[in-house]
Amino acid sequence: MEKINSELFTLTYGSLVSQLVKDYEDYKDVNIQLDKMGYNIGVRLIEEFLAKTGAGKCTDFKDTAEIISKVGFKMFLGISPSVTNFSADGKEFSLIFDENPLSDFVELPENSSELMYSNILCGVLRGALEMVHLQVDTQFLLDTLKGDEVTEMRVRLVKYLDEEVPAADD
Repeated sequence: MEKINSELFTLTYGSLVSQLVKDYEDYKDVNIQLDKMGYNIGVRLIEEFLAKTGAGKCTDFKDTAEIISKVGFKMFLGISPSVTNFSADGKEFSLIFDENPLSDFVELPENSSELMYSNILCGVLRGALEMVHLQVDTQFLLDTLKGDEVTEMRVRLVKYLDEEVPAADD
């Protein structure tokens, strides 16, 4: 896999977020746009992930969480967030990021508490998992950019999606 300089990647992402803030002015709208962009990336990224890893079907949602953390994030961002806080029913977990390459060199303005700077990652997970028939909700609960000790993304399984058979051309 071709690699790019992590500083260049981080600064380019920062420029993207900055431009979205200028274009939309409302942080909630920026969060929506970052999620949409991430979703579209995830839809395409899953193909590369499956081709390069040869990963088969996960046995359960806990297995999915471990693959996301230990293989997916490692492959594309060079990090391995910790999987914690599984719900009793096994349908929710948290990813704890000790480091977030998207937030290097970033200082948020004081009035930006609604901005979810790394929200593109939520969209990437949603898009990728949807392509393997898992509908999930994702959101950041904690963020070191906002003064929290860690960055925490919560992932909740909404439902397993049925494989759709393409409609026949008549």
